[in-house]
Amino acid sequence: MVTFLLSIISVVSVYSAISHLAYKGAGSTIYLGKQLFLLGLGWAAMWTLHRIPFRFFAKAGQVLVWPALLLLILTLAFGSNINNANRWLEIPYIGLTIQTPDFAKIMLITYIARQLQVKQKHLQDFRYGVLPMLAMTFAMCGLILPGGLSTALMLGVVAFGMMFVGGVPMRHLLRGVGMVAMVGIAVVGVAQLQPKLVKRVFPRYATWEARVERFVAEGPGAADNGGEATERADMNMQTDLAQVAVARGGILPKGPGTGTSRNFLPHPYSDMIYAFIIEEWGALIGGLGLVLLYLIFLHRAVLTAVRCASPFGSTLALGLGWLIVLQAMINMAVAVNLFPNTGQPLPLVSYGGTSMVFTCVAIGMILSVSRREEGAADAAEMGEGRSSAAPR
Repeated sequence: MVTFLLSIISVVSVYSAISHLAYKGAGSTIYLGKQLFLLGLGWAAMWTLHRIPFRFFAKAGQVLVWPALLLLILTLAFGSNINNANRWLEIPYIGLTIQTPDFAKIMLITYIARQLQVKQKHLQDFRYGVLPMLAMTFAMCGLILPGGLSTALMLGVVAFGMMFVGGVPMRHLLRGVGMVAMVGIAVVGVAQLQPKLVKRVFPRYATWEARVERFVAEGPGAADNGGEATERADMNMQTDLAQVAVARGGILPKGPGTGTSRNFLPHPYSDMIYAFIIEEWGALIGGLGLVLLYLIFLHRAVLTAVRCASPFGSTLALGLGWLIVLQAMINMAVAVNLFPNTGQPLPLVSYGGTSMVFTCVAIGMILSVSRREEGAADAAEMGEGRSSAAPR
C-alpha cells in the first residue's frame, strides 16, 4: 500500500512538474508516458519477484555480484560522462542507458546477507568470516565512488549496518572503518600535494571538497568557496530556490498544478521534487506525509526482518529497507537544506530512470520475504487450530 501511494504521488507530482520540459520538448504526454511505463515495468518486476521464494535470491546474489562488478568497471571505462561522472552505461544496439550502481547496490546487499548466513559460526574469524564481505564492500563502493560519493557512502553505511546486525564483532567492523579512514586521509593528503593526480582518478573531488567545506565550516545556506564554477553556481541555485518553493508551500495544501517553482527550480521533477511537493501540498500533507510513508515502509521492512526465521531473509529485508529509506531521507534533507547536495533521487517518486525500476525490484524482494513468512505463520496457525479442535 505504501508503494502504491508513493506511485500515485509520483505520477501526479511529476506530471505537474514537467511543464518546463514539456514546453521545451514535445509535450507533456511523452514524459508522462515514460513515467507510467517505468512504473509499470517496476510493478511488473515487483510482482514477479514477490512470487519467487526468497531463498532463490541467495544463490542468484552469489553469482550476479560478479557481473555487477564487471558492469561498474565498464561504466568507469566506457560510460557516458555527465558532470565529470561516469554513472550511465549504454546498452549496445538499443540506445538505452542504465545506472549500473543501482543494480550493484542490490547485488551487494544480497551477497552480504548470504555471507552472514553461511559464515554465521565463523564471524569471530576476521580473515575467513569477515574479510570477504569487507573486500566486496570496498570493491563495490570503490568502483561507485568516482561517479557518486553519496551513493558509495550510503551503500557502505548500509553494508556495515547489516554486518553489525548479522553478528559481526565490533572489533572487526572497527578495523574496516579504520581501513576506510586511512584511505580517505591518504586521498585528502595526496590531493593537497598533487591535486592534478587526484583529479584524474576522482574528477569530482573539487566538488566534493567544496560541498563538505561549505556545509561543515560555513553551515547550511552558505556559498561555496571552491569546486567548479558552473556546478557550484547550479548547486547553490538549487538549494536556494528549493527554500523558496518550501516557503511558498506553507502549512496547508494548495492542490496539484498550483506550484510555480517548476518554472525556475532546477530539476523539480527529480532531485528537488520534495520541495516542489511541499509547495503544492503544504508542509503538513506533502512534507510530513511523505516522511510518514517512508517511516511506515521502514517499520514494515523491520517487522518482516524480525518475523523471518531465516538469517538470510531477515538481513536481506533489513538491508534493502534501510537502503530505500536512507536514500529517501537524504533526498528530503537536501531539499530542506539539512544535508549537502548529493543528487540522490527520491525513491519511487522522482522522474524516470533505472532507479525507479531497481527500487521496485528491491521492494519485490522484501515482499518475497514477507509473503513466505506470513504464509508459514498462517499454515502454523491453521495446524494448531486443527490439532486443538481434533478429538482426543
